[in-house]
Amino acid sequence: MKSQIIPLLLTVVTFFMLCSILFVSIHFFNFLPFSGKIFLQLRPLDVLVGLIIYLKTSIDFTLFIGNLMHHHQGIKNRIAIELGTSLGNGIGTLLILTIWIFFKEIPILLIAMVFLASVVLLRLAEESIQEFLISNFKFSTVRKIVKLLETVLHAFNKLFDPILGKLLPHSPEKRQIKKSFWVLFVFSLTIPFLLGLDDFAGYVALFSLINVFGFAVGVLLGHTILTASLFAFPNKTIHIVRQPIILLLGSVVFLGLAVWGFVEVGEKILTFV
Repeated sequence: MKSQIIPLLLTVVTFFMLCSILFVSIHFFNFLPFSGKIFLQLRPLDVLVGLIIYLKTSIDFTLFIGNLMHHHQGIKNRIAIELGTSLGNGIGTLLILTIWIFFKEIPILLIAMVFLASVVLLRLAEESIQEFLISNFKFSTVRKIVKLLETVLHAFNKLFDPILGKLLPHSPEKRQIKKSFWVLFVFSLTIPFLLGLDDFAGYVALFSLINVFGFAVGVLLGHTILTASLFAFPNKTIHIVRQPIILLLGSVVFLGLAVWGFVEVGEKILTFV
């Protein structure tokens, strides 16, 4: 019981600590001479969107952490993994938020960032569809339609492989060497960047639609729930996030956000014409 309670308690404490850092950071950004201040209010819808988007983009994280926990059992190792991944996720979210705040002051840079984010979302949609196609989903008609969509997305994404191939890292699935507490902590700190750089980039397309503060809290909450679930029910958690219907819905969400991003880019370009 002790091996479960302490890591779970630290998960909750870390969540509130990161939310406090986020609050202070946004408060600081609002003092800077930038346009479009960020409202420090929590709206349930914004938090829910951040939560859902994070959980959907974390299949690779779930599988990797589940495997890492299997090879590094014990309360100290669980604490190292929890603290490392939580801090890495929080720092990554703040980093993308900071970049967005500065870039949105320069329209051409914001256009480039939103365009890149939309391209990343299309890659996420393709990956989610590929996961769906190798699942045990039974309806052949749906599978044929999804396969056609995957073919179109693959052809489009292939155009950007030279760029995304360098920007988006691959999951380091074979790294299973036993590690000490601090080595495991530092390694866990890098995991959200190694596995989630594409996910963080994809967030940018949402920032013009919802309140950034609530969305970021939702992302942090999503990580907290996922980590706690992995600690308590690792096998069930991995099974749930790989359900075919979740994979399919996720690909639809990513595709919709990508299209919205391209539309926004087009509108911003027209303002210069």
